[in-house]
Amino acid sequence: MTENKQLAGKLALVTGASRGIGAATARAFADAGAHVVLTGRDVRALEAVEDEIHANGGSSTIAPVDLTEPDGVARLATAIASRWDALDFLILSAAYLPHLTPVTQIDQKQFNRALTTNVLATQAMLANFDPLLKRADAGRVVGLTSSVGAEPRAYWSAYASSKAAFDNLLESYAREVEKIGNVRVAIVDPGATRTDMRARAYPGEDPQTVKEPSVVGDRIVALVQEDIPTAHRERVG
Repeated sequence: MTENKQLAGKLALVTGASRGIGAATARAFADAGAHVVLTGRDVRALEAVEDEIHANGGSSTIAPVDLTEPDGVARLATAIASRWDALDFLILSAAYLPHLTPVTQIDQKQFNRALTTNVLATQAMLANFDPLLKRADAGRVVGLTSSVGAEPRAYWSAYASSKAAFDNLLESYAREVEKIGNVRVAIVDPGATRTDMRARAYPGEDPQTVKEPSVVGDRIVALVQEDIPTAHRERVG
């Protein structure tokens, strides 16, 4: 457990916190002293992450929600606003990866789910949590992206196009809030990381050859404490 509680008294909301990079990021924020709100659809998985946080001396609250539900994000924001006055860190880690196929064979149902999870839910998160972020001393939004959003790749079009839209939303929001407050936005490409999503995309890859999610989580916690410029971008090596 981190002894230096540099984020004590701060509130972090992490989407996709039930596993992978989201779970690792939630644990890292808790280790740094922040109270972490864990969101995701899998209640048992969220409870397991919360148990780890509490066993390590951290503080967290689980808030199960399906971001694709029409009023899911609004209900989450209302619940958080009723308990806390401000949100210091919003970490957008939740994402959906549809099957990798040619453009002509994209499954419309999966594509719709990718757009809803990766794009529409992102806009809803920014819209609903903007007031709480602006009440923080230095609100930070960190969105987890993918290089395929900026560099089209064969068979990745459904996921890549949703991530391109995701990036655009975050960059536009960053420029809109730049001169009216202290909210700053970072878009982070985690790079090759040992996650279930990575395993589905690269089934033949040895997971031991890529970094653990904790590397990304630790970097995000360090990043939100830096004086980052508007629409900051970086890749975690």
